[in-house]
Amino acid sequence: MRRRASIHAGLLLTTATVIALMTAGCGSQAPSKPGKVAAKPKLRANPNDPLSTRSFYVDDVSAKLDAEQLRTAGQSTEARAMASLAAEPTATWLTGQSNVRAVVSALTGRASAAGKSALLVAYDIPGRDCGGYSAGGAPSAAAYRRWITEFATGIGDRAATVIVEPDAIAESLTSACTATPMIAERLPLLRFAVQTLRAQPNTTVYLDAGNPGWIRPATRLVPSLRAAGIAEANGFALNVANFYKTSVVTAYGQTLSRALHGKHFVIDTSRNGDGAPPSSGPGLAWCNPPGRALGHPPTTDTGNPVVDAYLWIKTPGDSDGTCNRGDPPAGQWMEQYALGLALRSSLAH
Repeated sequence: MRRRASIHAGLLLTTATVIALMTAGCGSQAPSKPGKVAAKPKLRANPNDPLSTRSFYVDDVSAKLDAEQLRTAGQSTEARAMASLAAEPTATWLTGQSNVRAVVSALTGRASAAGKSALLVAYDIPGRDCGGYSAGGAPSAAAYRRWITEFATGIGDRAATVIVEPDAIAESLTSACTATPMIAERLPLLRFAVQTLRAQPNTTVYLDAGNPGWIRPATRLVPSLRAAGIAEANGFALNVANFYKTSVVTAYGQTLSRALHGKHFVIDTSRNGDGAPPSSGPGLAWCNPPGRALGHPPTTDTGNPVVDAYLWIKTPGDSDGTCNRGDPPAGQWMEQYALGLALRSSLAH
């Protein structure tokens, strides 16, 4: 059983979606005990942390619209919860769009106009997800190189942070992936992506390294990360679309960081407020599990010298896949799931 979330193959930004974005500016477990959310601190420059002075652009149209509808319907508690989700920056996933340069240029342009940095995910590696819920990706190595080049060109000299290919490295170490077409090309293609994106003057790059429940010990990832260009990246990303508590992920990341000569990392806290669900629960533990909560709000002030940021890389209300429970395909918005995450979070109180 795969112990991670497979994500966003369905998030295709059509021309209509881009125009809409431009104009727009469940479980049975008991809720978490409300906690006090600390005020966001003033950003302080840290020469060892490239994200220390960055704040990220908020572009969550779906959650904003749902909050307005709930408010109109008189559901004030639910509306506040959804509004709290919509107020936080989440990553935009790019999954093979033919017009990727235009899409990225439009988003980074809006972010730049607002004085913010864009948060993006590159997710189009050939053989993506090894036939899982988010299967797909570029049809060839050459097509992927063209796509990444267009992606980088769309960013230009604007500020952006890119998470490179969630799952790709960890998957390549599993037996389920070894027979996937083009798997032998994966690490060189990741290195190409890192190098191409890092060539942009204001782009920071974090190479995905899975989560604490997948590849153990963490040091098993080191050879693949090195081959994929971790030395040229700003660092690595952990817990993308997963649920492990921040303390667990931090310990795992510190082990990996030490093996990589102090490389920094970022943590996806979008859905880890209540930690990972039990593997013995209903359905797949990593796929839209019930009873989860939003985690720590995005911030670059983590209090840990090697953790550059807590980020919402997974869009909290987007589906992980059909999950054999009638859920929508990966990447589609699930209003009730998003609302459940927000209601169980201290952000809602």
